[in-house]
Amino acid sequence: MALKLAIVGRPNVGKSTLFNRLAGRKLAIVDDQPGVTRDRRFGTGRIGDLDLELIDTAGFEDLTDESLEARMRAQTELAIDEADVALFVIDSRDGVTPIDEIFAEILRRRDMPVVLAANKAEGKAGDQGILEAFGLGLGEPVPISAEHGEGMADLYAALISVAPDQSDHAEHDGDKSVKIAIVGRPNAGKSTLVNKLIGEDRMLTGPEAGITRDAIPVDWTWDDRAVRLVDTAGLRRKAKVQEKLEKLSTHDSIRAITFAEIVIVVMDATHPFEIQDLQIADLVEREGRGLVFVLAKWDLVEDPQARLAEIIDEAQRQLPQVRGAPIIALSAETGRGLEKLMPAVFKTHGDWSTKVKTRDLNDWLKMATERHPPPAVNGRRIKPKYMAQTKSRPPTFVLFASRADQLPESYRRYLINSIRESFDLPGVPIRVTVKSNKNPYAEGEEKAGQGSPSAPFGLPTTGLKAKTRIAAATRAKAGAAGKPKPFGKPKGPKSAKAGAPRGRAAKLARPGVKPKRASRPPSSGRRPR
Repeated sequence: MALKLAIVGRPNVGKSTLFNRLAGRKLAIVDDQPGVTRDRRFGTGRIGDLDLELIDTAGFEDLTDESLEARMRAQTELAIDEADVALFVIDSRDGVTPIDEIFAEILRRRDMPVVLAANKAEGKAGDQGILEAFGLGLGEPVPISAEHGEGMADLYAALISVAPDQSDHAEHDGDKSVKIAIVGRPNAGKSTLVNKLIGEDRMLTGPEAGITRDAIPVDWTWDDRAVRLVDTAGLRRKAKVQEKLEKLSTHDSIRAITFAEIVIVVMDATHPFEIQDLQIADLVEREGRGLVFVLAKWDLVEDPQARLAEIIDEAQRQLPQVRGAPIIALSAETGRGLEKLMPAVFKTHGDWSTKVKTRDLNDWLKMATERHPPPAVNGRRIKPKYMAQTKSRPPTFVLFASRADQLPESYRRYLINSIRESFDLPGVPIRVTVKSNKNPYAEGEEKAGQGSPSAPFGLPTTGLKAKTRIAAATRAKAGAAGKPKPFGKPKGPKSAKAGAPRGRAAKLARPGVKPKRASRPPSSGRRPR
C-alpha cells in the first residue's frame, strides 16, 4: 500500500517542484511567482522502494476570512487530515519566517508524523537556514534540493522512519476508470460542477475568474463505476493569453483534453456557444474525444423550454461535425438537472467505444450507395466496394473503392452522417478513410516497363527457383541486346529473289566451299599428274 504524503509549507518554497521530482514527471505548474498552486493536486510517485500517494497543496497563509487565501488554507488543512505523513518544506536560504513558525505550531498540535525538509540547500547559502530549522521543534531537518535532486536518499530514510504500518490497508481497486475532462471558458462554473458531483468542497470556487490553474484530477465512483474527473483552467482566446503562467495553465488544460475519453464543455447558459466555446468543441472533435455540452447556471435563464430549443438548433447549425451531441441544462448551485449529466456521459462513452459488425456495415454501404450513388468524375463513376471498421475510440472505418483519390469530400461527409444516423452514434467523432484496391495487372505492367521479366503462366514467382530463372532471363536479354546484327541481306526462302541459284548450285556459291573431286577420270586423253 502506498504512503499518502502531503507536501505543505508557505508559498514559493518549492513544494510543486518537489512534487514533480517525487512523481517523476512535470504534473504541477511551477513558476517563480508565489501562490501558483491553489487546489490540492494528487499524484503517484516513488522514492527508493517506497510507493507514494502525493498531495500537492497551496501555500499556507495565516488568514481565516472569506478571501481566496483563506479558502486555500482550508484546502491545505483538508490535505493534512487525509494524509499519513506531512512533509513540511521550508526555504533554507530565507531561513525560518513567522509564517513557518505559525504553521509548525499547527502541525505540532496534530497527532501525525511530520518530516521537516529544508529545500534549496545546494551550496552553502542555506546552511544558516538549516540551523534555524532546529528551533521549530519538528526534529532534525533534512537538507534537500528539489530542483537538482540532492538529498533524496536522506529524505527516503526520514520517511521510512516515520511511515506507519501499511499492511492492514486494503489494496486499491484495479478497475480502469473512465477519464472525464471538464473544460470551458473562465468562470463558467466548472469547479462548482465538480464539487456538486462528488458532494464535497474539493475545488476552490468563488466569483473571481481564473481561480483554477492546474488540471486537478479527482477520483470518484458513480453507480459502482470508477470515474476520474479532471477539472481544468479556463480557456481564453489565444490572442488574450499573454502571461507565462496562463500559457502554462492553457497547455495543461489542452493536455487534459488529449488524455481524456469524454470531455464535458461547460458553458454559461446566459451566453452559450460563443466563439471560444465553438473552438473548444472543434478541438475536442479533432482530438477524437466524446463530447457532452453542459449549460451551467440554468437557474438564471427565463423561459427555459423555449430557450433550450433555440440552443439545440444553434448547436446543430454551428457544429455539424458533432451533430446530436447531448446538451444538458443544469444548475450546479441548486442541483437542478444534475441527475441527467452522468447517464448522458456514459451513453456517449458507450457510443464512442462501439464496434460495428462488418456484415452490417457492408449492408449499410449498399443501401447508402443505392440511395445516393457516388458522383462521376471525368465521366467515370467511383465504385465503393467494401468497408470495415479498423478501431474504436473513436469509431474509425476504411472504405475500399475504385479511384479513391477522386472521391469528393462532400460524399465522404455524407457517408459519415449516414453512419451516425443509421447506427445511432450522435455526437461521436467518426473517421472514414478511403483507399483503393491494388490492381495486379497494372502492377505487372509497371514492373514489365521497368525491365523486370514477367513470369510465364504456372511458374513460381517467389523463392530460389524464381530468382534463378529471373536472373537467367535478365542475362539472356542483356546478351541479345549486346549481340551485333549480321551484315548483308536476310537469308531464307521468303527473301530469295527470282532467278537466284538453289540447291547444289547455291551451296557451291557459298564462300569457302570446295567441290568434291570427280570419281571418274576426265573425258580428255590426258593422264592426271
